[in-house]
Amino acid sequence: MLERAHLEILRAIDRCGTLTAAAESLHLTQSALSHTMAKFERLSGVRLWSREGRSLRLTQAGQYVLGLAERLLPQFEAAEQRLAQYAAGERGTLRIGMECHPCYQWLLKLVSHYLSQWPDVDVDVKQKFRFGGMGALLNHEIDLLVTPDPLHLNGVSYVPVFDYEQVLAVSARHPLAGRDHVLPADLAGETLITYPVEAARLDIFSQFLLPAGVQPRRHKVLESTDITLEMVAGGRGVTALPRWLVMEYARNMAIVPLRLGPAGIAKQIHLGRRDSDDEPDYLRAFIELAGTVQGARPQ
Repeated sequence: MLERAHLEILRAIDRCGTLTAAAESLHLTQSALSHTMAKFERLSGVRLWSREGRSLRLTQAGQYVLGLAERLLPQFEAAEQRLAQYAAGERGTLRIGMECHPCYQWLLKLVSHYLSQWPDVDVDVKQKFRFGGMGALLNHEIDLLVTPDPLHLNGVSYVPVFDYEQVLAVSARHPLAGRDHVLPADLAGETLITYPVEAARLDIFSQFLLPAGVQPRRHKVLESTDITLEMVAGGRGVTALPRWLVMEYARNMAIVPLRLGPAGIAKQIHLGRRDSDDEPDYLRAFIELAGTVQGARPQ
């Protein structure tokens, strides 16, 4: 009774907001879409949505079916993509999710080595997820998750890749630049620049500022590492990044790394993967290579 078409329609309605837009996204007429869902509601005996003016509101049953769609459709789509690649004589596509913004430089070095060794495998990198990185991994939207903060759940395992230290990057002309380390109170008057990630998931907040009850004078969000460090070098703020990344930029910029607290903040990058018996060989090869590419490791 419940078919894939019903799941696709309900997901499209949720994403597009109206029946007309959903029908267009699925290349259907609105009448065909409405007829399909009306038939399903009649046979199942449940209503999936109710109208509120021009908008639609999902019922409890509709929310349940939408949840099924969000979990099952990515798996169908991934399987079809894999089969199409097999049919075309290709090995497949390795889909990598990133929960570590400053890890792109590391990933670029790694991917360069990987692509030369696996010329018949493509690599796709995703950073924005509908239900977070772990949701994307469990829903088969990605094959690997690069994260410094592993969430241990059944069906998921992690491989540690390398250790690093999270440090504060400041301008070489900053009054703090001559210090060995900084304390939370030192940032109370600073503009702190971070990636667009909720504060609770940023180490500079969760492991340094918040336990001490300190907030920076201003919190500014930027997506680009290059622009962030240009701002830091120009005395427009400070930021927290891995020491190895700061040292790479310090070769050409007047910035210096400072330890966060006397003991520092030690971190580790992990690759998360689903536990599976049919894990492709090119995925295992990427994980093995991740721990051996010396150019990707901090010095």
